[in-house]
Amino acid sequence: MDFHGQNVNVAAGKAIKDAISRSCLIGLNEIYNLTEANINERMMIEAIIGVSRPEELNTEELKKLFPVGKVTIKTQKGGLTTAGLFFPGFGDTDDTIEAAIVCVTVSV
Repeated sequence: MDFHGQNVNVAAGKAIKDAISRSCLIGLNEIYNLTEANINERMMIEAIIGVSRPEELNTEELKKLFPVGKVTIKTQKGGLTTAGLFFPGFGDTDDTIEAAIVCVTVSV
C-alpha cells in the first residue's frame, strides 16, 4: 500500500516484500540440489502484480526486490484505490490510497 503519494511502484514493492517475507523455501536446496552457484539459474520466479495503473509499473526495478532466481513479472489492472487523506506535504496528489496485490510462484 502507498498511503501517501499514490505511487503504484511503492505499493507493488511493499506487496512483493510482504509476500516473500511470509514464505519459506527451506528444504528446496536438499531436494533440488540448489547451491549459491546455480540458484539464480535454476529457480524461476513469476510475480503477477495487480494495480490500478499497471502501465506505470517499473518492472525492471521491481525485479530487483527478489533476492534470487530468474524473475518474470506480469502486470494487470487490479489492486485497489480507496479513500485516504490528502496532505500535499506528504507527496499526495489526491486523497486516495493505492493498494497492490501480488501473487508469487516459485518453480525449480
